[in-house]
Amino acid sequence: MKRQDTPFEGGPMDGRVLPVLLGITGHPPKTYRIPVPAPDGGPPTVLVYRRVPRGQSGRLGLTQGWKYLYDPDGAATADRPRWPWSGRTRDPAADPDATPRGKPDDADG
Repeated sequence: MKRQDTPFEGGPMDGRVLPVLLGITGHPPKTYRIPVPAPDGGPPTVLVYRRVPRGQSGRLGLTQGWKYLYDPDGAATADRPRWPWSGRTRDPAADPDATPRGKPDDADG
């Protein structure tokens, strides 16, 4: 399998470069989780890093590589597909001027 030396920024791994396995597309994974064992034998702490572009070429805007940034809130975010057609569910209580679906507006008579 192919590996790429990828830099890490922020958090405990700041400044380190690790060889990361590349996927079938030639890119490293979007998230990189590093389990750190607890000194007292408890459950391990998981450090989460997110992949971001390292830089872009000036003229064409192509990505020139990847790096990982520390994400302290990474455990709370789910790695699930975000489909454009699923959208957020509308909460009618959030917008008091919104007419509930299926009911005609008072102005329509």
